Formats: sequence, C-alpha cells, structure tokens
Amino acid sequence: MSACTSPFDPAELAGRLVSLTEGGLPLVDDPWGWLAERLDISADATLALLQQLQADGAIRRVAAVPNHYRLGYRHNGMTVWDVDDTKLARLGPLIGEQAFVSHCYRRPRQDGWRYNLFAMVHGRSAEEIDGYRAQIRALLGSACRADEMLVSSRILKKTGLRVGSPR
Repeated sequence: MSACTSPFDPAELAGRLVSLTEGGLPLVDDPWGWLAERLDISADATLALLQQLQADGAIRRVAAVPNHYRLGYRHNGMTVWDVDDTKLARLGPLIGEQAFVSHCYRRPRQDGWRYNLFAMVHGRSAEEIDGYRAQIRALLGSACRADEMLVSSRILKKTGLRVGSPR
C-alpha cells in the first residue's frame, strides 16, 4: 500500500506556508486571502494554521518589517541601558510599549559590556532620538546606572524565516 498525503495534511500545509512566506508577504489588500488561495484552503483555515504554528512555538509572530529610511526616519539608534536586574522585569515592558521604540529586549551582560536592556528608537532627526533617549532615561529613573546609543550607519537587509539551504 502506498503512502498518501491529504492536501489538508497540517504538516504539509505548514511547510507550504513557510515556503510561501520566506520572502515576506506581498503588498496586497488581503495577504491572508493571497496565502489561502495558494494553499487551496479558506482564509480562516490559513489564520488557524498560523495561530497553531505560533501556539506550537514554530513561529513567534507575524509582523511588518518597515524600512524606516523610506518612511523618513533617517536617524536610528540602538539605545543600551545598564538597568538594575531586580527592576528589569517591570521596566523592560514599560520601555517596549513606548510608541517610538520599535523593539526592546533584555540581553545578558557580557565581560566588558555592562548593558542588559536594548531599545531601538527611530526619529526624523538626531535631536528627536536624543529626546526619546531622555524619555527612556526618565522612565528608568534611579534603576538606570548607565546608557549609550549605538547609531545606525546603514540599513541592513531584513529577511523573514529561512528554512532551506543557506544562500
């Protein structure tokens, strides 16, 4: 007896979904419908598959990755903070929810590198991101022992999930 794969086999659909999204989603009015059409399932089933992959830990999120330079945000910097470890669980999310912070995360301290909180900020001028940095400093208060800003000198190529062989 030969093996048979159903067109609705979740593992096979998940593989096809990853292949379709490796290069990012197209700029169309209904990206879920676009995926559903190619997977030959409904948009609801496509979203359910994405939610299941997220619940299983196979993917963390589906998110837009904007090109800040093309949007007019030409001044960008990774702010790094030496924050009291006992207060980081409370303060990290507070910093991450600021509208001017695109991503924020905790990192372990390393020899010669004291910083444990990173927050990427984007602005239209150097003065604007300096102002954002001052706002973060005020939110961190006395829990912040030191900070620096690593200024972006160029945009790096951003890519989505890659599962195939290295390119």
